[in-house]
Amino acid sequence: MEPEVTLSELADDPAARVALEGLSAFNAPFVGPHGFKPLSLVVRREPGGPPAGGAFGWCYGAWYFLRYLYLPEDLRGGGLGARLIALLEAEARARGCIGAWIDTFSFQARPFYEKQGYAVFGTLEDQPPGHARHFLFKRFT
Repeated sequence: MEPEVTLSELADDPAARVALEGLSAFNAPFVGPHGFKPLSLVVRREPGGPPAGGAFGWCYGAWYFLRYLYLPEDLRGGGLGARLIALLEAEARARGCIGAWIDTFSFQARPFYEKQGYAVFGTLEDQPPGHARHFLFKRFT
C-alpha cells in the first residue's frame, strides 16, 4: 500500500509533534546533553505590568538561537536591547553554550547585532523579495 501524503496549513499541526519527536530521537546521540531548552527574557514597562516586548529563543546543540527580539519604539535607543543580548549570552554560557546565532531581515536590525559582536555567515537574497535575510553568529570566548 502506498503511503498517504496530505497538505496541511495548520499552524500547530499535531503531526508536526510526531515529526519533531522522531527527529529529536534521531539527533539525540549526536547532540548529547545539549538538548532543547527555552531561554527568553520578557520586558515590562513596569513591574508586574503586561509584556511590552522581549527576546525569545532557545539553547540547542551547545548554541543559543535568538528567534526574535522586539522592543516597542519608546524602549529603543537607550541600551535595553544590548542589555538583553548581554543577559542572554551570559545565561547561554552558563548553560554550556559555545556561541549564539540569529537571523534578521535587511530592513531590521543587522547593524545592531553587528555592534554586539555578531558576524554574518550567510545571506539569503530576495527573502522577502526585494530584501535579504542575514544569518549572524557570535562565538563566545
